[in-house]
Amino acid sequence: QVQLVESGGGSVQAGGSLRLSCAASGYTFSRYCMGWFRQAPGKGREGVGTIDSDGVTTYAQSVKGRFTMSQDTAKNTVYLQMDSLTPEDTAMYYCATRRRGGLCRLSAADYTYWGQGTQVNVSS
Repeated sequence: QVQLVESGGGSVQAGGSLRLSCAASGYTFSRYCMGWFRQAPGKGREGVGTIDSDGVTTYAQSVKGRFTMSQDTAKNTVYLQMDSLTPEDTAMYYCATRRRGGLCRLSAADYTYWGQGTQVNVSS
């Protein structure tokens, strides 16, 4: 069965960096979309970034230029490098995937498998 486990969250000061990891098992993520999403208190789930089978990434405008997705196929792991963090980035971050093709979108409804989330707190 597909299992996604996020790690790397924590507390950081504004302007700092964190790297989140999403380790996948029971799944070859390179064949499908992988996405990072986040949810802050009182807000809906927001798409952060996606990476497709060709390694092409897309990002939400709010994180473009600050966040970078990458993957390590040997470890079956996807990463989210977060730089220049701001308090507005504070949220629970989730990785997600699916078992179907098509274009990768920043829409939570497109994804069927989710990790448990890792908390990111950015202080002023």
